[in-house]
Amino acid sequence: MTTPRVSIVSLGCSRNDVDSEELAGRLTADGWSLQEGDGDTDVILINTCGFIEQAKKDSIDTILEAADLKDSGKAAKVVAVGCLAQRYGKELSAELPEADAILSFDDYSNIGSQLRRVLAGETLEAHEPGDRRTLLPISPVDRKVDDVAVPGMGPHLYRARLNNQPWAPLKIASGCDRRCTFCAIPQFRGAFVSRDPAEILAEAMWLGENGVKEALLVSENSTSYGKDLGDLRLLEGLLPTLGKVEGLEWIRVSYLQPAEIRPDLVRIIAQTPGVVPYFDLSFQHASNNVLRRMKRFGDPESFLGLLSAARAFNPEMGARTNVIVGFPGETEEDVNILAQFIEDAKLDAIGVFAYSDEDGTAAVGLDGHLSEGEIEDRFAHIATLASRVSDEVAESRIGQTVQVLIEAEDNMGRSMHQAPEVDGTTYVMADRELSVGDMVTATVIGTEGIDLIAEINA
Repeated sequence: MTTPRVSIVSLGCSRNDVDSEELAGRLTADGWSLQEGDGDTDVILINTCGFIEQAKKDSIDTILEAADLKDSGKAAKVVAVGCLAQRYGKELSAELPEADAILSFDDYSNIGSQLRRVLAGETLEAHEPGDRRTLLPISPVDRKVDDVAVPGMGPHLYRARLNNQPWAPLKIASGCDRRCTFCAIPQFRGAFVSRDPAEILAEAMWLGENGVKEALLVSENSTSYGKDLGDLRLLEGLLPTLGKVEGLEWIRVSYLQPAEIRPDLVRIIAQTPGVVPYFDLSFQHASNNVLRRMKRFGDPESFLGLLSAARAFNPEMGARTNVIVGFPGETEEDVNILAQFIEDAKLDAIGVFAYSDEDGTAAVGLDGHLSEGEIEDRFAHIATLASRVSDEVAESRIGQTVQVLIEAEDNMGRSMHQAPEVDGTTYVMADRELSVGDMVTATVIGTEGIDLIAEINA
């Protein structure tokens, strides 16, 4: 019997990358052969993103490109999974006949047999999407991962690496209980559930044994980790343990909610050996007026206080955030408050997003929607300011001694304050070609935007 071949295309965030590697692990365990690149394959499996409009467009474009490969004879079938597929189900199937199947999270546990059915020519009816928050009890401590399909949360034996990069995401939780008015993620990812600490540790050890030097802890809200396991401070105990895992040099925490972060957690992230002093803080805005309309909490004073506390523990720590401009009801004064906060916060990286309505979110029904032109103007203003400030912060690191993880040819890598793919790079000047995965010490001697230029220490 011929071994079926599958190519996996992973789109979107690092959480999706974990899910893709879970699918890869399940498929290889079921006898499938993983194919790389655009070579001949039986199934192209596309793990889609459905977060914002551009991500949806990119996912649909990728499906259409895969369909072209099918038409050229390089692939037999095209199957979509992931957030876009979960979020729209039957609607996506009707509007995108180029995909031979639209599968949901519930199909992941038997993905091999489902793809065999598609390969055999069967028509699989797409699911009717619903609010996945209703699948688990309201009380967090009554929730169990085994009760629903939660991608990326199973034993590590269901994971196969899809690349050889020296860092890898490691999922610690899934879903979200917050009700931010601009966000649809909880509807299709479900209520918040924490992964068992023993499974996280086992997967971290597996990653260390397989050449990974940095584990990026991912979730929709890492500061909520443990609340459904009866211990909201569980992350504070887990991080020092992960920091000692053999083979791993760095543990990096992502997706921290400022309103939920605790003083001990700040200290542990800033000072624990093996844990990167890096704060990925989801501020989203600085004006209390806008934040309340977003159903979030905070103001410049509390946010600056949090950053000040982190810097008191480690003056060279790194910090980044994302902000949304043009939210319904945002005034010019709100924009000024955000601008002043960006000036004062001195963040290493800031992702600036222009507001747009998202299907099924409460923000769609809010009054005070701004015109596209006004949103674009505010976006341009804040994005330009954010870029300047982050460039200045990078320049302030000249003279610092940094650890750099080499992750590409030509001595390109990242320093501790630079997360994978989003926060810039560090080029290391050395008298030799460094190897991917090397960890070196260097001194920053220059910058290009937020990117650093460093000279290796003797």
